[in-house]
Amino acid sequence: MHVWFLRNTGFSVCKKYNNLFFAKSKSYSAMTNLEEKSKSKSFNGWQKVYTHDSSEVKCKMTFGVYLPPKAETEKCPVIYWLSGLTCTEQNFVGKGGAQQYASEHGVIIVNPDTSPRGCNIEGEDDSYDFGSGAGFYVDATEDKWKTNYRMYSYVTKELPEIINSNFPVDPEKASIFGHSMGGHGALICALKNPGMYKSVSAYAPICNPMQCPWGKKAFTGYLGPKQEAWKEYDACELVKVYNGPPLDIYIDQGKSDNFLKESQLLPDNFVAACTESKMPVQLNMQEDYDHSYFFISTFMKNHIKHHAKYLK
Repeated sequence: MHVWFLRNTGFSVCKKYNNLFFAKSKSYSAMTNLEEKSKSKSFNGWQKVYTHDSSEVKCKMTFGVYLPPKAETEKCPVIYWLSGLTCTEQNFVGKGGAQQYASEHGVIIVNPDTSPRGCNIEGEDDSYDFGSGAGFYVDATEDKWKTNYRMYSYVTKELPEIINSNFPVDPEKASIFGHSMGGHGALICALKNPGMYKSVSAYAPICNPMQCPWGKKAFTGYLGPKQEAWKEYDACELVKVYNGPPLDIYIDQGKSDNFLKESQLLPDNFVAACTESKMPVQLNMQEDYDHSYFFISTFMKNHIKHHAKYLK
C-alpha cells in the first residue's frame, strides 16, 4: 500500500478558505505558488482554476477545482478527473456537467491539464496523440521526455499533496475517474496504488494500450521499445497482479464511439482480464453514444453517485 505523507518540517503562511484555515507544509506545496486564474459561482459552490510551478514536470501546470457549498464549513471527499487526448483542464470545467452533482453529494472535484506545456522539446507539438495534450499519465524514461513528462507522479504525488495542503479536503477519502486517455490514467493510478483511491470509474478508457495504435505510439516514445516496461502502465496487465483492497470498477462506453470501432479502446480485453483476476467490473455499453462530452455529461450523475457511495 502506498501512502503519501506531508513532511512536517515546519509551516509557512496559513491561507483562509472562508471559515477554515489550512497550513502549507514545506514539501511540494511549500514550493508551489498557487495563482487563481478564474472563479465562477456554480450550484452554490465555486468552480476555480489555478496555475502553479510544478516540481515534477518542471513547468507551469493548470488545474481546475470545484468546491461545493459544503466545503465552506467542513472538509470534503475529493474526486480526481483525468481528461483525454488534446484536452486541457477547460474541457471538463466547461462541458463535463459535474458541478451540480458534486454540489449535491458534497465532493470536491480536481481536474489537471493532460500534459506539460511549452517545454521546448523538439516534436512536442507535432501530433495530437503524442507530446502536448497527450501525456498518457506515465513517467517517461526516454531521455528526450523523462525530465518533463512525469504525469503519473504529478497526478499521484504532487497534485494530491498540493490539494490536501491548500483546500478543505479529507485526504483519506479520494477517488479517481477519467475519459479515454484519462480513463486509462484513472485505471492505472488506482491499480498501481492499492488503497489510495476508494473507487475508480472511466468513460471509454484506453483499456489495453499495449495492443492499440495510440498506446503503442505513446509507450514507444515515452518508455522505449521494450514492452516489458509498458506493462507498468497497462490496466489489463496491472489488474492481473493487483493485490490490494477490492475495487468496484465502473465503466461507460458508447456503442457509436468511432475509436471503439478503430480498436483503440479494447474494453472487452479489460473485462476479460478482470474476470480472470476476479476483479469486479461493470461495463455499460450505451446505445448511440459517441466519444464526446455530450456522452460524458449525460452519465456524469451516475459516476459521481458511484464514487459518493464509497466516499461517505
